[in-house]
Amino acid sequence: MPNSNPIPLPGLRWRGLTLQLFAWVVLPLVALLLLATLGSMALHQRAMRTLVGERDERAARTAASALTEKLSHRAAAVRGLSLRAADGHPLNDILLSSNFLLPYFDAGLAFFSPEGVLLESAGDDSLWTKNADAFRIVLNETLKLATEEPRFSSVIPSFNGNKPIVLLTAVAHPGDPIVVGALFPSMLAEGTLTQLFEVAAQGEVFLISPDGQVLYSMQDDVPLTDPLAHPGVSAALQTESGAIYIPAEDGEKVIAYSGVAPVGWALIIVETWETVTTPLLNTTLFAPLILIPILLLSLVALWFGAGQIVQPLQNLEGRARELAWGDFNSIEASVGGIAEINRLQNALIYLARKVQASQKSLRGYIGAITTGQEDERRRLARELHDETIQSLIALNQRVQLAQMNIDEGRTVDQLDEIQKMTEETIQDLRRLTRALRPLYLEDLGLVAALDMLARETQDSSAIPITFRRLGRELRLPPDAELALYRMTQEGLSNIQRHAQATQATVQIEFAPERVILTISDNGSGFEVPKSPAEFAPHGHFGLLGLYERAELLNAVLEIYSEPNEGTRLAVSLPLKIN
Repeated sequence: MPNSNPIPLPGLRWRGLTLQLFAWVVLPLVALLLLATLGSMALHQRAMRTLVGERDERAARTAASALTEKLSHRAAAVRGLSLRAADGHPLNDILLSSNFLLPYFDAGLAFFSPEGVLLESAGDDSLWTKNADAFRIVLNETLKLATEEPRFSSVIPSFNGNKPIVLLTAVAHPGDPIVVGALFPSMLAEGTLTQLFEVAAQGEVFLISPDGQVLYSMQDDVPLTDPLAHPGVSAALQTESGAIYIPAEDGEKVIAYSGVAPVGWALIIVETWETVTTPLLNTTLFAPLILIPILLLSLVALWFGAGQIVQPLQNLEGRARELAWGDFNSIEASVGGIAEINRLQNALIYLARKVQASQKSLRGYIGAITTGQEDERRRLARELHDETIQSLIALNQRVQLAQMNIDEGRTVDQLDEIQKMTEETIQDLRRLTRALRPLYLEDLGLVAALDMLARETQDSSAIPITFRRLGRELRLPPDAELALYRMTQEGLSNIQRHAQATQATVQIEFAPERVILTISDNGSGFEVPKSPAEFAPHGHFGLLGLYERAELLNAVLEIYSEPNEGTRLAVSLPLKIN
């Protein structure tokens, strides 16, 4: 069927809607975007200045909170050690079982008596035994101030090349051993701040003590001449937080500050906000210019899409419509376009060929069914004519002879002959009736009907047929029993006509969840087709009928056969369990 919808050419598209869209929509939008971008630069810079300040302030508060939390953990650890010492545990055992705390007190951990005598220590003993008098003075003052609540000492300046140290003390009760933990503020700050954020190369981070010592500097090459006079330090030492902006030679600086509560330290972050935002602003400034090549690429993409995608798809749609009307040859002609469209067309060609093969198989199957029905009718007519009708004619003649010979004394013999012929006619009619409708199936059930079918087939074919039943017999729905009976009938008929077998078996197994019917023989066998679609082309119309019946029952048909190895048909019917 020809395609009635003409396919427009790509050139016509450019003179129509596409050109209008670009002239009245795309180009004005691009111009508006350029003006809006350039006009919003000032507002963007102001917003970015505020954004950087808020970011640095949040970073300072977060870092100060992290330092506070770590100092609180160390204070809780010292408090726990003092309680264990008050309970009378050996001090050496306490320290040995607390080795995991040594990384938190990287300058040392020790027990002192109230008089200042070192009782036990962990780690390097040189801090407690070999230091200058200045350290001993601060240590003794710290021991005197030790209370039940952990206390931090003032920062002890560096001596002998060491870094500044902070002592943390606690005692459970007056007179009990005093726990002393020593830590380097610079190590604590480095382990905390470097994990929380990264500042640009020109940014600075400082940690300053209340007496003006720089405990930590992320940029070692940036000294502070007067730390206490630095903007934001005095407010941070009062445990406040915030951000201020200070003009500088290299641009306006954002100074964020926050206090570390337990020890009163000040955390300062200094950063030039323009260095953070300049790359983004430059990118934003030149970003609209990228729309020009994008516009050109869009035109090329539209041209390519129209010629290589849209038009081939429209052609393929027309071919598919013709295919739907039964024109299988129309889909064969190439529509061009990209590889994906070609693969789609090849898939449609493959499906069309499969549909043709299926239609051919279906026509052959329908023809075989029609032929089989006519053959069955012809056989029944022949049997009724040659046997049943002839028997009835002969029976009628015998009745007439009997009437004529009543007086001659030969009536008894003729009546015996009539009775014999009547019985044979009845048996023939019963055989024909069973072939048309198995009465045993309705009256006695599937097992009895299959047993009788195996016996009758054995008598008529002279092939020994064994029937077996496994499991407890169950009555199935009438349509299921009839379908299994007909499938057994077809299987035994195939054995009689094609298998050249000397033995056959019919077995039905009643399993808990399914019924399995198996028909097997030791005949010549055959090569099983790979799919049911190949049954009809190979002449296996009986197998195709079995497959169709199994599908109607929602059963599974399995066929096992090899040349000269016999054949086994297995039908597995699931049981509906309420």
